[in-house]
Amino acid sequence: MDQESKLLTMPTSVSVTVPARLHLGFLDLGGGLGRRFGSLGLAVEAPVTRLTIRAGAQARMNGPDGERAARYLSEMERHLGLAEHSHMVEILDAIPPHAGLGSGTQLALAVAAGLRRLHDLPLDPRGDAARLGRGARSGIGIGLFESGGFAVDGGRHEDGGPPPIIAQHRFPDQWGIILVMDEQVEGAHGPREIQAFQALSPFPASEAGAICRLALMQVLPAVVERDLAAFGSAISEIQARLGDYFAPVQGGRFTSPRVAQAMARLAAAGATGIGQSSWGPTGFAFARSYASAAEMAEALRLQPFAAELDIRVVKASNRKASIIMPAASLTH
Repeated sequence: MDQESKLLTMPTSVSVTVPARLHLGFLDLGGGLGRRFGSLGLAVEAPVTRLTIRAGAQARMNGPDGERAARYLSEMERHLGLAEHSHMVEILDAIPPHAGLGSGTQLALAVAAGLRRLHDLPLDPRGDAARLGRGARSGIGIGLFESGGFAVDGGRHEDGGPPPIIAQHRFPDQWGIILVMDEQVEGAHGPREIQAFQALSPFPASEAGAICRLALMQVLPAVVERDLAAFGSAISEIQARLGDYFAPVQGGRFTSPRVAQAMARLAAAGATGIGQSSWGPTGFAFARSYASAAEMAEALRLQPFAAELDIRVVKASNRKASIIMPAASLTH
């Protein structure tokens, strides 16, 4: 195809939708075996980041989280050799920033993927994540962008580069997930996150061993066999161990006291797999069905302390990020 024909067949715009992700826990914060962190993660159907990108005579950025998106766009234009400030981006929905839901990585990958597809270039989520400064500690955001569902990454090697995905499975569709979000609290990020890690004592190898055993011998089989009791028990235990480790720098097992109260109520009501995603403040819990999760969430909303919390019931997202072009649909 000659250049003129190629230009005529290029899409005029591309729309990208990416789901939020839950960070269910680190595997080894000590890195004694040469790989540090390692993560368990899950894509959820909401909230999402949804944006449209098109070529234009001048740059224009509309919608929430536009400042970060503009930085990612500019960097990708330079990397791909495209004219700078020549694209228009409209962000229709955005995952709340600094809430522990992977907003930065998903926004970066959405911008990069949309720009690449707009110009008929091959996708490169792992490479683009590194270029845009994402995946420094966790690779699950990249893996879930590519495939959805439940994922485990193998930790960051001392040589650098985003951690590899070492396990990925479809997550049970029937399980309900309760998200509890506190918009008045932000999780640690940027310099504050770096300082928090520096302030913590070394992570014991024995704790890493216990968490890895729970992940390999209980969490992964439970996802495959759809055993909520085993899954929830293991996630709760992993989260308790990590919450105690991070407590000195985040004020307790949970960053938000209100979320902590909500999680205690959900546990008493029969929810399982109780924890905080990344630095929070978002908390999560699992129930045997969407209807059961909805009942628990409705009862929680009646509590006085929950008045300022955003309580949602969602399911896992077992689909990769959606990339759609006019007159033709494509899911990468």
